[in-house]
Amino acid sequence: QAVVDFERLGEHAAAFQGHDVGFCCLGTTRAKAGADGFVRVDRDYVAQAAELARAGGCKHFVLQSSQGANAQSSFLYLRVKGEVENLVQAVGFDRCTILRPAVLLCKRQESRPMEWVTRQFLGVVARVFPTAYSVPVETVARAMVACVLQPGEEKVKVLENKAIHELGKA
Repeated sequence: QAVVDFERLGEHAAAFQGHDVGFCCLGTTRAKAGADGFVRVDRDYVAQAAELARAGGCKHFVLQSSQGANAQSSFLYLRVKGEVENLVQAVGFDRCTILRPAVLLCKRQESRPMEWVTRQFLGVVARVFPTAYSVPVETVARAMVACVLQPGEEKVKVLENKAIHELGKA
C-alpha cells in the first residue's frame, strides 16, 4: 500500500508502476468538499491517477462511477461522473471497465442523516426490487474483481446496476 498526496500526484508516479490492473473508487461529496473540491477529487484526481497508471504499465482500469453518469447532464454530480468516464477511456487502456452503481448501501463513519434515511428506505425497496435502486458496496467490490478475472474482448465495458448485481454474485 502506498500513501500519496493527491495534490502532488505526479510526484508519486512510482506508486503506479508495475501494476497490470488499476481499481479506482475515489470520490467525495459536494457537501464535504464544495463544488470545486468535488470536481477536483471526482474528475481531476481520478483522471490523473488513470494517466499515471497507464504510464506505469496498467492494462486494465476499473472505475467505479455512478448510475446516470452523463457528461452533458445539467446536474454537477452526473456531469462530472460522465466527464471522468470519458477522460479515463481516452487514456488508452487495453481494457477499461466502468461500473455505474445506483445508491451504495454501506455503513459510514461520518454522519449523513439524509443518506441514512435514503438507505433505510432503499433497504426495504431492495427486498422487492433488489437490483433497481441500490447495491451493497460488497457486491460492487466482488463485481470489480470478477470483471478482471473474466476474459473480455471489449475495449470498454460499462456495467449498470443490474449487471453489477449479477456479476457480484459470481
